[in-house]
Amino acid sequence: MIEARYLEVGGALGFVEIVTPDHLDVEALPAILCIHTAGQSGVQWRHVARDLANRGYRVIVPDLPGHGRSEPAPCGPVTSIVDYGDWLCSILDTLGIERPYVIGCSIGGKLALELATRPERTLSGVIAMEAEAGPGRVNVNGSAANSKTSPARPGQSAPTRTLASVGRSVPEAKAHVVALMHKREDPEISSSDLIGWGTHDVRDRLHQVTAPLHVVAGRDDPWIVVDEIARIAETVNETVPGRARFTAIDGIGHYPMEEIDDFATLVDTWIGELKASVQAEEVAL
Repeated sequence: MIEARYLEVGGALGFVEIVTPDHLDVEALPAILCIHTAGQSGVQWRHVARDLANRGYRVIVPDLPGHGRSEPAPCGPVTSIVDYGDWLCSILDTLGIERPYVIGCSIGGKLALELATRPERTLSGVIAMEAEAGPGRVNVNGSAANSKTSPARPGQSAPTRTLASVGRSVPEAKAHVVALMHKREDPEISSSDLIGWGTHDVRDRLHQVTAPLHVVAGRDDPWIVVDEIARIAETVNETVPGRARFTAIDGIGHYPMEEIDDFATLVDTWIGELKASVQAEEVAL
């Protein structure tokens, strides 16, 4: 079942899609918050959300302010990952969702790390994809990506940038569909998101991670440095051994949820591993 809702948050309406299996007590299901990439919307999770629901999850897919079907923030385009994090917390509170799993990609991955480093926000587990703990590599003043470290170029269309960010293992026809879906972005919103990407830094808060964390990097992703993402898990584990894990995926780029066939099965496996790590921690205590 798919439920579409508009929630008033901070003086504007935010759009949220809630996907659940039919004929089950949805309140008893584990909830997963799925967060999209810069300039895009929850449509990126259209296949994964349905498949996760069929596996017994309540899937929450918001459009961030100014994205997709959400109204713009009253103060204008958002340039702060922290502000987006506050907005997501308001969405969860309004829906009455406690202890969700969180999965996000790109700025969504940074948002997953942002929520993971808020000890007052209790989470069941976090999967942060394609996002380093330190500032992303963009020219913040120009809000365009640095030409030496990312696929974006001034004046390039969203489809062109997307194709440059997809992994080598993705069939051409599938990559083409992903790129066409990304045409829907608003350039002003995308630029603001890149400022957020280029200024967000939780490295000094990683010791505050209380939920099990899984960080993921596509080896073909030109926006990130794989070793930097691996270092997130290493840093978290210095505080609590075994709390974080790292996965690098060969042949995959910046959009694992759109590039990988049957990605929901992989997510379900990762969540099972997060649950097991919690049980291992409890035994150790």
